[in-house]
Amino acid sequence: MLAAVALAAGLTGCKEQTSGPGTAPGGQTAAPAAIKLSYSVFFPPTHIQCKLADEWAREIEKRTQNRVQITIHPGGALTKAPQCYEGVVNGISDLGMSCFAYTRGRFPLLEGLDLPLGYPSGAVATRVANELTRKYKPAEVGDVQVLYVHAHGPGILATRKPVRNIEDLKGLKVRTTGLSTKIVESLGGLAVAMSQPETYEALQKGVVEGTLCPMETLKGWKQGEVIQYVTDSTAVGYTTAMFVVMNKASWQRLPADIQEVFTAVSSEWVPKHGAAWDQADAEGLAFIQELKREAFTLPEAEQARWKEKVKPVIDEYLAAAKSKGLPGDELLKDIQALVTVASKPAAKP
Repeated sequence: MLAAVALAAGLTGCKEQTSGPGTAPGGQTAAPAAIKLSYSVFFPPTHIQCKLADEWAREIEKRTQNRVQITIHPGGALTKAPQCYEGVVNGISDLGMSCFAYTRGRFPLLEGLDLPLGYPSGAVATRVANELTRKYKPAEVGDVQVLYVHAHGPGILATRKPVRNIEDLKGLKVRTTGLSTKIVESLGGLAVAMSQPETYEALQKGVVEGTLCPMETLKGWKQGEVIQYVTDSTAVGYTTAMFVVMNKASWQRLPADIQEVFTAVSSEWVPKHGAAWDQADAEGLAFIQELKREAFTLPEAEQARWKEKVKPVIDEYLAAAKSKGLPGDELLKDIQALVTVASKPAAKP
């Protein structure tokens, strides 16, 4: 009897050892369960920026040998564009991509990235947005893990009726977001705030008569189909900075080596997004040319008038930042310096 009891105990002990946590049948160590993450992206799945987000996710999976699995929810399916950031903060999604400007007033320092400072390209805007977000580390984004930022090329004016000068803008209903609202108002237009997903139908139905946007939206969001004219307003070229952020708790649960993968891949994707914005702008221009839309280039004297009109937008930002104890002056100087350097033609060898 004693022998039988001892044998049974021995068998029980072996069973517990081979099937306990972290082991597979036969005593082999089981692979840890994959870390599954949700990623809310406001761009539609066909948009180049959504495709880049998907490529980023697949690269993360590859470099972690599928220890991380990321499910993308495009087109605002999980959280709408204006709710995306708070959705990440509150854990509705682990990751999110949308525009800072869709939550007006929520990011008082980073609003400065969107000022009408004559950004020449998406590559430059993206570089500036990343460098300065890293430099200033504003408390306003302290409730998430910022992975990277990207920003579109210079905003232009696309309308249902021709706009050749400031007078043509008077009373015109123009779709805007964030600081672009103040740009339109300073030029005499009537700003109507809305996100990109709402804009096509608003233009189609005449709810708005124009949109202040990057050229890429005319193809990427098909808005070239519902406008007739494009005014090159890059003299007051603004941008819209867009975040890729992660829920704090989700980030902190990642092992250190996986955090390093996220950081490395995100850094590599910054120039990819900048280049993609410029490629999309070129495709947007080709799209409206194919549709036979009429384009206007403002004469230099008219460009100077537009610049003078939007100057109060910059002054108002600086005053608001100062009242909150934020380094708006320093941020503005940094933006202008980076834009100036980036806009200079490359020296000939």
